Amino acid sequence: MGKMKELTNAQKAEYFRKSYTSVDGLWFMKVEELFGFEEALEVDRQVWSIFPKIQARTLKSMLNAVKGIEGLAQCLAAKHSAEGFGFEVEMAGDGSDMRMIISKCPWHEMMVKSGRVALSERVGSAICNAEYATWAAEFSDDDLRVSFCLESQICKSAKICALRFDRSRTP
Repeated sequence: MGKMKELTNAQKAEYFRKSYTSVDGLWFMKVEELFGFEEALEVDRQVWSIFPKIQARTLKSMLNAVKGIEGLAQCLAAKHSAEGFGFEVEMAGDGSDMRMIISKCPWHEMMVKSGRVALSERVGSAICNAEYATWAAEFSDDDLRVSFCLESQICKSAKICALRFDRSRTP
């Protein structure tokens, strides 16, 4: 047997990205088959209330990111880049807030491709609110609270998803 072809780092990243998105969709459909859509959505919401803690903590460590808006922007940009989002980050000059403008959402695209676009709004609303609120909490501390607001969503027929993160001092 000759020398086996090895995957490039880019191919490895693509393999893991596709595996990650496929397993997420597959487990959702299997839970839905067993228990119905509402139960599958609730379990999905619970998972996406916890999983972002793991993602945020891993990326904070890998990137040596600090708490607050700047660290959040750095880590979310890395996450979205790795997951194949199209996005831009808009930072306030004083670092008090950040908007992430998403022009391409691979999760919504997956719902469209699977013929489940009619459910995308319900899934996107539940999951994005849970996920990004958890990201905001992970970059908060005793002196600085990071809040999250979902201003618009592609899955609700908007051209973009607009995620807004604001910091406020806690009393």
